[in-house]
Amino acid sequence: MSPHYVLDARTVTAHFPGIGRYGVNLARALRPLLGRDERLTLLRDPTQPSPWDFSALAGERVQVVDVPLSPFSFRQQWALPRLLARLRADLYHSPYYLMPYRLGVPTVLTVYDLIPLLFPQYSTARARLLFRWALMLALQTARCVIAISEATRYDLLRHFAISSDRVLVVPLSADPAFCPQPPETIATVRACYGLPDQYVLYLGSNKPHKNLVNLVEAWSRITHCALRFTLVVAGAWEHRYPEPRRRAEALGLDNVIWLGPVPEADLPALYSAATLFVFPSLYEGFGLPVLEAMACGVPVICSNTSSLPEVAGDAALLVDPTDIQALATAMADLLEDKARWEGMREKGLRQAARFSWEQTAAITLDVYRSMVNLSDLP
Repeated sequence: MSPHYVLDARTVTAHFPGIGRYGVNLARALRPLLGRDERLTLLRDPTQPSPWDFSALAGERVQVVDVPLSPFSFRQQWALPRLLARLRADLYHSPYYLMPYRLGVPTVLTVYDLIPLLFPQYSTARARLLFRWALMLALQTARCVIAISEATRYDLLRHFAISSDRVLVVPLSADPAFCPQPPETIATVRACYGLPDQYVLYLGSNKPHKNLVNLVEAWSRITHCALRFTLVVAGAWEHRYPEPRRRAEALGLDNVIWLGPVPEADLPALYSAATLFVFPSLYEGFGLPVLEAMACGVPVICSNTSSLPEVAGDAALLVDPTDIQALATAMADLLEDKARWEGMREKGLRQAARFSWEQTAAITLDVYRSMVNLSDLP
């Protein structure tokens, strides 16, 4: 028997930065763990721009198959099952809930969060209905569901009629590229983006649940730090949500820099150059930026909600994201207490080291193997 696993990496694109990081790091870590008789096929959409390239992974046990077919396309419902049959796949792993729902092979599904259901005020009724319907079909299709945190698993079991023994928690990790960067690399990135010597960093989108308005409000309350520090906001920016910038303008804040999207290659240095990383999100399926910042040696302040406490452990200052004064106080205290800052930095490095893509891939591969073996039973 030569088990053949198919990982659908069509979402490893610029449009899905979080899912993209998951897919590419899982694929990279799976490759050296495959047995001599095991094969892995990665499905790639060559029509979509991506900051990641799978080509280097292709080899004796790994192949990359181009599939110019969007996960938003209805055509995938029959085109992908036919492709899996031609490939003689033994297992299909979808990292996204928009997938074919009648595949004919054992299926693994990865679920990240249930934000449309948990924060209905941030999406339309139609969008919520489609999300629930599509995710329900995906959950019914999958023999095993991977949740990226205990918080996500809890939410899944609370909102959907799914057996608890089908939902397995497999945590993520920071990409190995995220580590303290050398001074020359930091200087290059600092000059490229016009960054000051000392800044507090937020990296993420400006979607409402990211809670940027409260971060801006909290920043305005620590004016005694304004002469020495700048708040830098980086990440994908959706023009549907201008409230954070408008609030900063209304408060007259001139020590906030809005970087927008930053290329993947520059992120480790962007983190490493920061004095502090702040992540006040109301909800995260995992909160990968928290681990990335810790891995780069930056002290972290983050919310005490959803998955963030299980990711951060005791290595970050946890605050109520709805308490603006608590967030302001936490930032001011850490910026002004050098000994505490050093202690949080060391704790963060140790916490980040507890997570690894090798561990994530090993657990995932065990899932693949057990499902293929089960599928052979009469």
